[in-house]
Amino acid sequence: MSTRESVRIAAAQETLDILHEMSQLLNTQLDKETLAICVGMIESGVNPEALAAVIQELRRENLAMNTPR
Repeated sequence: MSTRESVRIAAAQETLDILHEMSQLLNTQLDKETLAICVGMIESGVNPEALAAVIQELRRENLAMNTPR
């Protein structure tokens, strides 16, 4: 692995660490793996607001499915 590649990977990891810290402060309940997936999706062109809406809907559905009736 080249030095340039190592620097790029270290910078990406540091960015993800900072995003995860911010995520924790905002109480998003996203772990690092999920946050990395979301960042990748956004970098690939997914609309961030639409992604947030999907995550919220999935959480609502999960809560409804796990709530005793």
